[in-house]
Amino acid sequence: MNEVDISKNISEYRKGKELTIKELANLIGVTPSLLSQIEKGSANPSINTLKQISNALDIPMFNFFINDVATESLVVRKDSRKKIMFAEDDSFSYELLTPNSKGDIEFMLMKIPPKKSSSKELFSHKGEEVAYVMKGSVNLYLMNEVVELNCGDSIKIPPHSNHKWENISDFDCEVIFAVTPPSF
Repeated sequence: MNEVDISKNISEYRKGKELTIKELANLIGVTPSLLSQIEKGSANPSINTLKQISNALDIPMFNFFINDVATESLVVRKDSRKKIMFAEDDSFSYELLTPNSKGDIEFMLMKIPPKKSSSKELFSHKGEEVAYVMKGSVNLYLMNEVVELNCGDSIKIPPHSNHKWENISDFDCEVIFAVTPPSF
């Protein structure tokens, strides 16, 4: 995977929205100094800060991890997917199955190792989501319920619904999902 300059991408999206560093910092609740350091690449943002920036700029978080290429292909090869790894051992991941998040829909593969979850807390996003369990089984914490999904099952998650995924089995789980509009 090519090196991605997250700091440059954040700066470009901020400028595209015609916001100053101070204005964006106020929107996300950090100091202008910290945001400036993030944009210069001298400080690394946390995942939570990246989520706040993406929400404030109204763009999917995944866009910060993408280098635009003028001749971008519509094909995403198995070994060329853009990935975000979250676990310490890089075992939990999201893989972008669409070339980027610039269209009206985002298509992703989530790999959840045994006894791991997508997040500690339930979270929501503005996009409507449809998910399909390709491999294994998973518990979906959706609002105030737990839904057990097995290989071949699918589910629609309404916009702004608090949820998280958890693999409580001893086997790997893979879930593909589409979100519209893109919000990751």
